[in-house]
Amino acid sequence: MVEETGRRRRTPPPPPPPKESGLVVSSALTVIALVCLWLVVHLLVLGTLSHDRAQSLLRGELRQQLAAATAPVGPTIEPGDPVAFVDIPALDVDEVVVEGTAAGDLFAGPGHRRDTVLPGQVGSSTVYGRSTTYGAPFRHLADLGVGDVVKVTMAQGEITFHVISVRRDGDRLPQPAAAGAARLTLVTAAGKGRFGDLMPGGTVYVDAEAAQGFPSPGGYSPVVPESEEAMKSGTEALPLLTLWLALLIVLVVATILARQRWTRGQVWVVAVAPLLAMSWLVTDTAMRLLPNLI
Repeated sequence: MVEETGRRRRTPPPPPPPKESGLVVSSALTVIALVCLWLVVHLLVLGTLSHDRAQSLLRGELRQQLAAATAPVGPTIEPGDPVAFVDIPALDVDEVVVEGTAAGDLFAGPGHRRDTVLPGQVGSSTVYGRSTTYGAPFRHLADLGVGDVVKVTMAQGEITFHVISVRRDGDRLPQPAAAGAARLTLVTAAGKGRFGDLMPGGTVYVDAEAAQGFPSPGGYSPVVPESEEAMKSGTEALPLLTLWLALLIVLVVATILARQRWTRGQVWVVAVAPLLAMSWLVTDTAMRLLPNLI
């Protein structure tokens, strides 16, 4: 078309194609944001679902063992195996206790410290539980008071404990249990202030006692590795975490490169399942490097 001035109207040039560097940065930031969001959701939500599923399986397994009289009485028990039911009516807690107190053992539920007798046996038994993640079965442990009931069911029968003290780091220990009595100490992380649940730095102990316990076979380990002590972490999972992180990075890079050739919808249809699976493995493995009671 010719304008009034007699000059031909110029056709505007087509918009320049998006720069590949901008697309790469945008895709990388999207992936990183989704991974970070996944970590938070996994720890606070999906970890609870994982805990609930593990408890359901352990509950069925232990019930079968109790019915068949094959439940363990110690002293040699494989880490992760169910050893007892613990019921705390005041807190609405009904959990299966597993053997072992390393961070990975406590994913499934409260764990029995392996250098103590089983809950309900004569002597002192210690059970750890998480306070914030993976179902947080001992979140409100500090709310118990003297006289509250803790019920335990294990291979040798049922036994009822009564709380005799609630203490924190540095508090005086209760008097030794009387001859023939069973002592049970429940342990979890504890924090102070508004964000104490997210960043607990201390430990709370609930001591409960029953006048008469079940016989103990003896022979329990005199010590446990440092990673199985309260608020400790281990380094055994570090090589595995390095492997999962490397695979996750490879998957992220492959997703970014694929975004340059395919549409966003096509990329996410293909990549979302592998990304979620690798993120799950990374999160679970990383949690094994954090304090076991969180």
